[in-house]
Amino acid sequence: MSSAPGSPRHVAIIMDGNGRWATNKGWPRLVGHRKGAERVKEIVRVAPDLGVEYLTIYAFSTENWKRSTEEVLGLMTLFGRYIQREAKALSEEGVRMRFIGDRSRLDPKLRDLMVWIEEKTKDSTKLNLTVAINYGGRDELLRAARRIATQVEEGALAPDEVCEELLDRTLDTADLPDPDLVIRTSGETRVSNFLLWQAAYAEYEFTPVLWPDFTPEVMAEILSRYGHRERRFGGVKP
Repeated sequence: MSSAPGSPRHVAIIMDGNGRWATNKGWPRLVGHRKGAERVKEIVRVAPDLGVEYLTIYAFSTENWKRSTEEVLGLMTLFGRYIQREAKALSEEGVRMRFIGDRSRLDPKLRDLMVWIEEKTKDSTKLNLTVAINYGGRDELLRAARRIATQVEEGALAPDEVCEELLDRTLDTADLPDPDLVIRTSGETRVSNFLLWQAAYAEYEFTPVLWPDFTPEVMAEILSRYGHRERRFGGVKP
């Protein structure tokens, strides 16, 4: 396994298929989520070697609250345990961990852990890991629009000052570059409300591999294919 020339700087992943992976084996869905968390640790460790500087993973969407109470509570517990157990390793391996999404609905203890790990790893530079929890692209845009509207209403901002750059700075991802590549596992071919604004010109890769089976080798193969794509951002090749 090796990084290919022209590797994407920022890779975003819709980690799909944990529940299906467990169900296929006759196990509870939460077993699949635990296996998926182990896979996250593995991909985080190899990402810098593959040339990735920014890794954003879709952990829990604004729509995932529709799942059973047992599964939601299990996922929230899993998030907290991951932060606690991986804090030392992330810091030692140079991984900066941040979160995007609406934190208001999350348990206060989990919110405190999120702030704690963000502070603990803020000076790390080897890999920027962003975890989307209670995140939805539409919700993010709505929250940003409301903040801008408030500034206009208060007279702090003129309507003609509202521009793409301002919206960029108002989004949860204000200090992140746009993703170069978005990967979705499990064979589904939809974007599921993920980084709708930021991924406007991202390349997409849909793989049938379920997330718990998404090995570093699969990641390397996808990044290798990305290196052969021609990105024109709406222009034409001279």
